[in-house]
Amino acid sequence: MRGLLARRMKFHLLGAFLVSTTCAALYKFGVAEPRKRAYAEFYRKYDPMKDFEAMKAAGVLESAPLK
Repeated sequence: MRGLLARRMKFHLLGAFLVSTTCAALYKFGVAEPRKRAYAEFYRKYDPMKDFEAMKAAGVLESAPLK
């Protein structure tokens, strides 16, 4: 039983490192990168003046009177 803790610790530390690295990579490529692309695509097509005019026409903005 001598050295049992040290041997088991090496195994579990290596396993924990591999699992955490795999989870981080899966999150990055499965969630973060698609989200970045979606935001970039949205802001590439986004027209703030058109959005402002739509909100003004709907009466959402009190500081911009309806015409």
